[in-house]
Amino acid sequence: MAAYFSGIEKINYEGPDSDNPLAFHHYNPTELVAGKPMKDHLRFGAAYWHCMRNELADPFGAGTALMPWDDGSATEQNALKRADVFFEFLEKIGIDYYCFHDRDISPECGTLTETHDMFHRVVAHFGDLQKQGGKKLLWGTACLFSHPRYAHGASTSPNADVFAYGASQVKNAIDATHALGGEGYTFWGGREGYGSLINTDMTREVDHLATFLHMAVDYAKSIGYTGQFYIEPKPREPSTHQYDSDAAACLNFLRQYDLLDHFKLNLETNHATLAGHTMEHEMEVAIGANALGSIDANRGDELLGWDTDQFPTNLYGTTNVMLRLLKMGGFTTGGLNFDAKRRRESHEPVDLFHAHIGGMDAFARGLKIAAKIIEDGRFSEFVKTRYSSFDSGMGGKIEAKQVGFQDLDEYARGIEAPQLSSGRQEHLENVLNDYL
Repeated sequence: MAAYFSGIEKINYEGPDSDNPLAFHHYNPTELVAGKPMKDHLRFGAAYWHCMRNELADPFGAGTALMPWDDGSATEQNALKRADVFFEFLEKIGIDYYCFHDRDISPECGTLTETHDMFHRVVAHFGDLQKQGGKKLLWGTACLFSHPRYAHGASTSPNADVFAYGASQVKNAIDATHALGGEGYTFWGGREGYGSLINTDMTREVDHLATFLHMAVDYAKSIGYTGQFYIEPKPREPSTHQYDSDAAACLNFLRQYDLLDHFKLNLETNHATLAGHTMEHEMEVAIGANALGSIDANRGDELLGWDTDQFPTNLYGTTNVMLRLLKMGGFTTGGLNFDAKRRRESHEPVDLFHAHIGGMDAFARGLKIAAKIIEDGRFSEFVKTRYSSFDSGMGGKIEAKQVGFQDLDEYARGIEAPQLSSGRQEHLENVLNDYL
């Protein structure tokens, strides 16, 4: 197999004093943090679509990415070559997991049957590469948004034949994920929404989306696939409104259609920003419902109103993510998938390494800071004390649902007017800065 990153050695940990840009300064995969190795806390994954297929175009200019391994053809030979390059990258960067869309790894052909046949031949090659390098599939998915047939959605399309095409694509993507031992399968509704309500029967479309997902659950059971299903929330872009707009909307949908037992959420920082939330807000919503499954690790630019998918280098962001992951006991499924792309100006192959090194180091630092915060216990003790009035007395009865309005009316009439304690937000922000 040809080496396409022949000038780059395997990326190793050299510590914070190293000035080598092609080394980890903070991510030491075997270092124990809170009782287990860093790599097991973080479970890093690389996104095939960004590493191998993203040309680094934007709405105002053509792609700039230099990919000497890609001849630009929609051929099986080119698809197989890209796979070889990707697994060389995974080996050299030291990432154990990856994710893919079906159309990223194998092109659309003349007929649907030809498309699926080529796809499964390429998948078989991925299986061989996994065995050779010990890499694993974190999750697979189907691209139901790029082709013009999905302009009005896939499972939410007003055209039943498009619904059927989408179902065929997902069926084969689940087959591939199962064959590769994929730990999960993700549904992202890039076009499952509307551009305008003037021509949309929203209730009918959401019903169709639920029907589609129930079919997927039933099919997975029929083939013995036991991986975790995920829904990935996003509010808009490309649609004006997507039905999986944020974590709370997804959970409401899953409860309404009796799907909550079968799905968890795959949360993305950039999507949280577009929804008008922070990532920690979205995580708290999902964790509260025992529905946080996996994370797409990136960040957005708050000065731009679209999905910039930048690499995560903000330590406040990575620390806040890892705080919540540690508090929930770590990943029980999923991992930190770098759904992130280089900037358009960073177009050389070596920039793939710089970008992932930066993200991995930032999460390593976030993990260690979060572990220290939890070990010290100052934040958790403050929050516990702040809510202590609900631990006993009338507060305890409220939480135990032993009282009602009549009881509380009588109680309130017999006490002094409440005096609030300070929330100490600025003090706690200062404490957080001390950890950082």
